[in-house]
Amino acid sequence: MSTYTEISYTSDDSLRLYARDYAAGAGPARLPVICLHGLTRNSGDFDELAPDIAALGRRVLVPDVRGRGHSARDPNPANYNPVVYAGDVVKLMHDLGIARAIFIGTSMGGLITMTLAVRHLELIAGAVINDVGPVLSLKGLARIAGYAGRCGTLASWDDASAYLKDINSCAFPDAPDEEWGKWARRAFMEDESGKLALRYDPRIAIALQTGKLRPTSLAGRLAFKRLAHKRPTLLVRGALSDLVEPEQAAWMRRAAPTMQYTEVPNVGHAPMLTEPEAFSAIRQFLARLP
Repeated sequence: MSTYTEISYTSDDSLRLYARDYAAGAGPARLPVICLHGLTRNSGDFDELAPDIAALGRRVLVPDVRGRGHSARDPNPANYNPVVYAGDVVKLMHDLGIARAIFIGTSMGGLITMTLAVRHLELIAGAVINDVGPVLSLKGLARIAGYAGRCGTLASWDDASAYLKDINSCAFPDAPDEEWGKWARRAFMEDESGKLALRYDPRIAIALQTGKLRPTSLAGRLAFKRLAHKRPTLLVRGALSDLVEPEQAAWMRRAAPTMQYTEVPNVGHAPMLTEPEAFSAIRQFLARLP
């Protein structure tokens, strides 16, 4: 697995933020890729995909969205929303002198990408939207709201693995036990008492828990169409997904007929994108972009 450089930068509202920077492999200069994780996740989710993309000759940037991982927690939880998150991505690109990038957004990361399409379309050369869209299933939203921000501290890594298996096995029925242990190391950290706490501010889930995050909106549908009509877009869906079920996927494909689509068998929300079907589609998608 390739190494990465750690980046620390400051948001426009003076919050310290973090990102991983994977250097491009050998070859001609190509547009970089920015990977954006899901609601309760962090940059560790891409620790297998990012090196594989870097090996294709593209620089890969993977930020921890504010309130997650190594990025600071926001004293104002109202700032935990896609508009603010998108602004943080713009700041990262500005600080690094990046004029355009290809985006890979998982779940919340896809919503951030759609938000960027409304506010800064010029920054986007293409986008991979992973198991999310402007129309979502209430079933999946309810399931995520049932666990997001609700886990206290745990006593051991075995407990952490068991917790992640309990909330995610419906989406990854074939995942072996060692995979849950690997995910636990991404998702948890030891606190001052030696107990394990999740690597995110529980308040990131307030909008979801209070029903402020709706399954669809006119603004969201317009943002999706702006992205998918004006930039090359690939939708990846887990075949078992309860957030983007067949009905929602069909709506998106009708709304954006030129959008590329791939489905990952026996995986729910959200594919890790290292699955053969997902990575093959991403590789082909990237090959057609500068």
